[in-house]
Amino acid sequence: MTALVLALVAGAVVGLSLGSLGGGGSVLAVPALVYLLGFSPQQATTASLLIVVATSATALFAHARAGAVRWRLGALFAAAGAGPAAAAGLLTHRVPGAVLTGAFAVVAVVAAVLVLRRRAPAAGATRPARAAGVGAGLGALTGFLGVGGGFLAVPALVGVLAVPLSAAVGTGLLVTSVNAAAAFAARIGTVTAVNWALVGPFAATALLGAWDGRRLAARVRPVVLQRVFAAALLTVAALMVVDAVLIP
Repeated sequence: MTALVLALVAGAVVGLSLGSLGGGGSVLAVPALVYLLGFSPQQATTASLLIVVATSATALFAHARAGAVRWRLGALFAAAGAGPAAAAGLLTHRVPGAVLTGAFAVVAVVAAVLVLRRRAPAAGATRPARAAGVGAGLGALTGFLGVGGGFLAVPALVGVLAVPLSAAVGTGLLVTSVNAAAAFAARIGTVTAVNWALVGPFAATALLGAWDGRRLAARVRPVVLQRVFAAALLTVAALMVVDAVLIP
């Protein structure tokens, strides 16, 4: 199978994840870029940010049309994270690839747990201080590992800030778009040449997959989608740990 075909297939899977679950696509995008397309961890996390920006912004548009975005809270959340995302993005090229791979494996496990434990909104009012604190941490993670953070943003909006799930997904996409754009802008020129000829098709099928993912979410029980996605994340994490620790 050629690299182009692999990029198209991997992009479609990433898009389906984003469209059906409201996040998590980049947690699959980075391993796909590394293990299927031969990118270095630094190149993969940078390319993933561009893919995240494109897919998240497209999905955000659909949620905005449906009135399912909390713009004021999302803007505060994103503003708190944009600076840390850019700062962390500047550090990535100085970190050994094995460290990035190991850190990414940990994030994949955390994402799997959060997906499986996704709950209904918690009681209580949203608080700007909480939004700023969580947003800053999420932005730093986005910049360092090239993940959009939707898999963390949605549970944080629901469980910590009491945003209904129907609005948390769209609001999380706003946060993801801003953080990923800030981190990508900071990283340009800090890594060796990225093969954009493969990133482009990857992003294109991810966009198409995101639309299909919304239809899939309407037909399949959420718990089934969450379990399949969590299993995929745990498998990816195991492979990355082997790569970082056991393979010289």
